[in-house]
Amino acid sequence: MVQYNFKKITVVPPGKDFIDIILSRTQRQTPTVVHKGYAISRIRQFYMRKVRYSQQNFYEKLSTIIDEFPRLDDVHPFYGDLLHVLYNKDHYKLALGQINTARNIIAKISKDYLRLLKYGDSLYRCKCLKVAALGRMCTVIKRISPSLAYLEQIRQHMARLPSIDPNTRTLLICGYPNVGKSSFMNKITRADVDVQPYAFTTKSLFVGHADYKYLRYQVIDTPGILDRPFEDRNIIEMCSITALAHLRAAVLFFLDISGSCGYSIAQQAALFHSIKSLFMNKPLVIVCNKTDLQPLEKLSEEDMKLVMEMKAEAMKTIAQGGEPNEEGVLLTMSTLTEEGVMSVKNAACERLLDQRVEVKMKSKKINDCLNRFHVALPKPRDSKERPPCIPQAVLEARADAAAAKEKKKLERKLEKDLENENGGAGVYSASLKKHYMLANDEWKEDILPEILDGHNVADFLDPDILQRCEELEREEGLRLEEEVAQEAFQIDGHELTEEQREILGQIRKKKALIIQEHRMKKRTAESRPIVPRKFDKDRKFTTNRMGRQLSSMGIDPNAAVDRARSRGRKRERSLSRAGNDGDDMDIDSQQPNKKLRALSRPRSRSKSRPPEEVVPGEGFRDSDQKKKAIKKAKDSVKKRNKEARLNQYDCLIDITGSRKERVKKSLSIQS
Repeated sequence: MVQYNFKKITVVPPGKDFIDIILSRTQRQTPTVVHKGYAISRIRQFYMRKVRYSQQNFYEKLSTIIDEFPRLDDVHPFYGDLLHVLYNKDHYKLALGQINTARNIIAKISKDYLRLLKYGDSLYRCKCLKVAALGRMCTVIKRISPSLAYLEQIRQHMARLPSIDPNTRTLLICGYPNVGKSSFMNKITRADVDVQPYAFTTKSLFVGHADYKYLRYQVIDTPGILDRPFEDRNIIEMCSITALAHLRAAVLFFLDISGSCGYSIAQQAALFHSIKSLFMNKPLVIVCNKTDLQPLEKLSEEDMKLVMEMKAEAMKTIAQGGEPNEEGVLLTMSTLTEEGVMSVKNAACERLLDQRVEVKMKSKKINDCLNRFHVALPKPRDSKERPPCIPQAVLEARADAAAAKEKKKLERKLEKDLENENGGAGVYSASLKKHYMLANDEWKEDILPEILDGHNVADFLDPDILQRCEELEREEGLRLEEEVAQEAFQIDGHELTEEQREILGQIRKKKALIIQEHRMKKRTAESRPIVPRKFDKDRKFTTNRMGRQLSSMGIDPNAAVDRARSRGRKRERSLSRAGNDGDDMDIDSQQPNKKLRALSRPRSRSKSRPPEEVVPGEGFRDSDQKKKAIKKAKDSVKKRNKEARLNQYDCLIDITGSRKERVKKSLSIQS
């Protein structure tokens, strides 16, 4: 069984990306450094390798594209015609042909330039030939960029095509638009086809799967077809025509007998007769849908006559067992109420199964299979009846076992039985008290007392506690109302004299001002330790004011004023604060800045230990011995570090003895 999976086709890159992929791979996978002093044969091999590697990559990528795209002459006729309908096979073959031509041209370019590189006489000539070869290859790829883009669009569309097996058991649904094809498919399969109350909601083929008699059936929903000439049909309709023409399937032709689809029964019958040639040698079922709106029996005589004509034509499409079979040819259903849906599916599957068995029985291969089978049919010896003989002891044992089982059921009911009798799972709750061993069985369902500190809580519980709680709540409510009334009486100004009212108004006004001022302080910079310039527009917060306030408190303000002034300046090198005991605060603030800068020094920091300083525990006698040890350690790794910086193209020439003298002499002569 052939399976077509177009989702595995490799992505076709655009022309520019194609070139970038190949050239970057060539740059990464081949040597990149060549020197002028190399032998000419080595230089030639260097550039020939680049040209050959680029050609191989181009050839492999283009060959992958050609091999993975399906050839229309090799695939099943259904897929061949479907691809022709969707993409026009002439354009498709032309694009693949251009890819094949480009592959051959690139191979020829590589062959020509490799022949020229064999006779390159210098590094410059070889490099120019390599650039020309790669440039011509890239030009060829640029010329086929439209074909690459076209094939990429086809690949994306083919990846979205449903995976249809043309040889498996298939149910094909067809008919006018909006007659209930997609609704029927959603009912019998797990497919989720969009259903809308307008025509041509389904614009392509959709596939679902259903089971019947432990066999898997493929269900295909086709777009709606209109009754018009073949050449006037669009791509959507041609998809349905292609499926009807090439798939061996049971065809379900849907009729909307209510007319709610917008087409009369006469128009639907005309479509049936125009495409009935596609139904030959296939099981055909005429399905009258939407019987909830219009029953089949209430159709007019003209419409009923058209339906019967279609039924007669359907019986002619295939004769099972040598004679036409009327069973399962004309069926009614309603996808809204689901009445008759499963019977339609079962009838179609049954007719398809019978037809496939009949075809196989007529084939030549069946003779080879029948020779392997032998069905033995027992023949009666005489007319005497011989019933099965069961020993009497066995019958008695069976009867005793059945009686014991019934008796056991009557003696004790299981929890499962009680559950079923009392509402089932979720309603019945098993009682854990019924197995208590008490002197009296009536005590089992008594409420257990709550014991606290050795006393029964029920003995100390007032039976009228609910009533007492209500009385307390009512009393509490009355008390709260009296307190509110009393507070209102105290605050109300009608009981005060004129002078008291005036004082009360001033107090309230002062209180409101204090609250407002506090809120403003929280929002402004007055609550911050440093006052920005934009909030001190009146210059109230100055160092002079701060100095006067500190002096009034008996504190020397010089150090604080200097610190406040230094905050506003740019960052400078200040005096060391190591001895910040109060002595630095006595510096005369009237000294000029130059003297202050002269007296200032960098801020002290921790002094770093010199590397030659001996630390106890290192094992050195003095600093001189440690210096020698450090020098020897550096000398020991100098050669290793030097060799680590070498690469594959650095050449080391050992010049010794007379060879060194000859080199010196030649250098002196050249100078």
